[in-house]
Amino acid sequence: MGPGICRPVTVFVLSSLTSLHGIHDLFHSTGFVIARNLAILLAVVFWVALGFWVHKDARRRIRQPFLVLLATLLGLVPPYVGPVVYLLFRPSETIDDARSRRVELQALEQQLARSLSTCPVCSTALEPDYLACPVCATMLREQCRRCDAPLEPLWQICPYCASPIEPREADLDTALTAEAKAISLVDESIPLVPQPESRVADA
Repeated sequence: MGPGICRPVTVFVLSSLTSLHGIHDLFHSTGFVIARNLAILLAVVFWVALGFWVHKDARRRIRQPFLVLLATLLGLVPPYVGPVVYLLFRPSETIDDARSRRVELQALEQQLARSLSTCPVCSTALEPDYLACPVCATMLREQCRRCDAPLEPLWQICPYCASPIEPREADLDTALTAEAKAISLVDESIPLVPQPESRVADA
């Protein structure tokens, strides 16, 4: 190998060593070490914060302490992946939401039971098979024409004898007369027929 070829190779090796030495100096400089330590610290803090959030959220959604512990470990052990897996498999509602929903359902059931066991007009206690209120004579249910069983208003067929329920024919005149009496009982000044508004004659 001639001296003309050795010189460029030597220059290339020296320049490579110089650049490597510069990169080595950069990685061991004070600013780079501080930035690296801060990045590691932030990554650890964010990782612990995600684990704490998973633990807190699991306590709000899961009743069993063992499952809460498993969820917390899932949020910590696979860093940054565990919380995503937890979000995919966590319960959809919290314990408080489920409790409030059950309380609302119980209140609705109790209210429905009270409304079905008392007369809507005079609040008299009623039996389930009553057709009318024994105190105020309010009709509560219709009677099946075939087996005389009490029927609910929305039923289309009798559940006791399987006979179809024919809807009652609406008496329009009777309904309008009853409504007119109700209006007259409330206020006699309300006209039954709307009166035309009086207009001031144009000057």
